[in-house]
Amino acid sequence: MKQRLLLISNSTNAGEAYLGWPQEHIVDFLKETDVKRILFIPYAGVGLNEESLEKSYDAYEERVNGVFQTLGYEIYSIHKQADPVKAVEEAEAIAVGGGNTFHLVYEMHKNKLMEPIRNRVQNGLHYMGWSAGSNVACPTLKTTNDMPIIEPESFHCLNLIPFQINPHYLDANPEGHGGETREQRIEEFMVVNREVYVAGLREACLFRIEGEEMKLIGNRPLRLFKFGQEVQEIPAGSDVSYLLK
Repeated sequence: MKQRLLLISNSTNAGEAYLGWPQEHIVDFLKETDVKRILFIPYAGVGLNEESLEKSYDAYEERVNGVFQTLGYEIYSIHKQADPVKAVEEAEAIAVGGGNTFHLVYEMHKNKLMEPIRNRVQNGLHYMGWSAGSNVACPTLKTTNDMPIIEPESFHCLNLIPFQINPHYLDANPEGHGGETREQRIEEFMVVNREVYVAGLREACLFRIEGEEMKLIGNRPLRLFKFGQEVQEIPAGSDVSYLLK
């Protein structure tokens, strides 16, 4: 199996341009390919235009395309394709944007995209996602940070990797905050999902996967959780291929 994935924690760092920090990694990820046009999945972007979801998707496509054109690529959105499954089957590469993971998964199940995307990626199609787009590469959406604004057919996702990602992972517990920390929420998950690793992927970090090899890229360590084990801090630059086993 020759999977090629770029799983990005976040699109934008504070004070930076949209999709600013990961651009060099996107270019490097695609540089030895013949990819010119990238199929974009915008379904997580529900709040870009309050008038309609269609206009939100239009706005999302335009925003992402504005960045990718500067990198030498064209973005075209699946929401404008008459046959979404056929669009996946013919895609040169796929990018899945961030936003609300529940809505993204709802639409992916509704349009019957999970299996076609999984099949293409497992056979070498380049896949990149940020935030919610990284969540859906996991077995389920259960470690998303998002509000369940809609009920998807299932929590099952693409299952391209055998572990869960918690993007935008935060250590901070704001002063005066009386609720659970991110770590406590993940610990709750592990109580009922004891065999699954959870990768707390801090911002400005990503996983790059080439076949059976995976590397942690960024400027912050990974916080790795597994039930019954001490939480680990994995340095940036580490080979974390063992998480794919």
